[in-house]
Amino acid sequence: MAKQTAFTAADILLPRVEDMRKWPVVACDQYTSQPEYWERASNTVAGAPSTLRLILPEIYLGKPETEARIKKVNENIREYISEEIFKEYKNSYIYVERIQSDGVLRQGIVGKVDLEEYDYSPESKSKIRATEATVEERIPARLEIRTDAEIELPHIMILIDDRKKTVIEQLADRRSSMLKVYETELMLGGGYVTGYLLGEEEKKIFESALDEYCEGKETPFAMGDGNHSLATAKAHYEKLKAENPGKDMSDHPARYALCELTNLHSDALKFEAIHRLLRVDDPYRFIMEMSMELELSGLKSDQSVRIHRNYSTRDLYIRNPLSELSVGSVQAFIDKYIKENGGEVDYIHGTDVIKRLSTEPGVIGFEFLPIKKEELFPAVMKMGALPRKTFSMGSAADKRYYLEARKIR
Repeated sequence: MAKQTAFTAADILLPRVEDMRKWPVVACDQYTSQPEYWERASNTVAGAPSTLRLILPEIYLGKPETEARIKKVNENIREYISEEIFKEYKNSYIYVERIQSDGVLRQGIVGKVDLEEYDYSPESKSKIRATEATVEERIPARLEIRTDAEIELPHIMILIDDRKKTVIEQLADRRSSMLKVYETELMLGGGYVTGYLLGEEEKKIFESALDEYCEGKETPFAMGDGNHSLATAKAHYEKLKAENPGKDMSDHPARYALCELTNLHSDALKFEAIHRLLRVDDPYRFIMEMSMELELSGLKSDQSVRIHRNYSTRDLYIRNPLSELSVGSVQAFIDKYIKENGGEVDYIHGTDVIKRLSTEPGVIGFEFLPIKKEELFPAVMKMGALPRKTFSMGSAADKRYYLEARKIR
């Protein structure tokens, strides 16, 4: 039995499907400016069982058909359950090996986190900390989906700062002793993934190593990907507690959230910046006002931004920062401008994508340098949550794919 209680074994649902290649689909918050990706995913899946039918890609949020899509998602979940597509593995961990699109191996452990040990507020001192600011406005739409859903399918990745690689990586040598529960190519260039069910001996080894890692740490866990998904799970759980005063919720399935635990120091994890794509009525006015507010200049300073517009690129330095990070300074001004003048901002992965999309009329692209991953835990401890969408772990194709599930009702 593990001493630490924040990350523990879960009752994990896996699919019984003939074509596993069509089951996993990439995280819903990817390719939000590329509808063609989701059209290709839908064509790839065709009529086969797939997690694509159980999630709502964020590209469809806020559209007239959103409510109908949410209703259909929950109908599909009930249908999959009634057709007994899922097999449940009680009190389990799954050791995951993901060969990314770049051919590099990423390892992880799927289990559940206790939402009582998680607080996404900036001043949080919880065991599990948010690494970026949580946008409260992004929660209601996701909460609407989760409220009536019978299962969760996570793309959440939680990090440990295990520089000695003693917790997860050691399990690679015990693969032959574990049951392989899935193995498949991931659609549309997502690489390859294999999952192994930890036996009782492997569970003891893993939990002992995790206990030792957590010993004496104020914050042993930090969010990697899926910050708003975990925040939504937290909001759902708190809502249930408020609606059921006096009821014992200590063992309610909604108290927990399924996720993958990953080592920050994995060679496969490469921190990449998340760029901004801004659409405004008057790009020239925006750039002029931002230049004055942030005192943009060609003179070097600690903060910088690369601006793309109309096939031109300029590297500028921020002389009057509004945050301790470049991305925070630019984001603060974008938020202020949109509130006063209107506009729309999107968050883009990949320098090639931001360059291409910035050629459109009325669009400005902001490109940033990534933070160093060894700076993450110290920065979170010092600053609290970082500005939202500060970093991304790898390219969009290498994000976590939905595969495992868990009952939350």
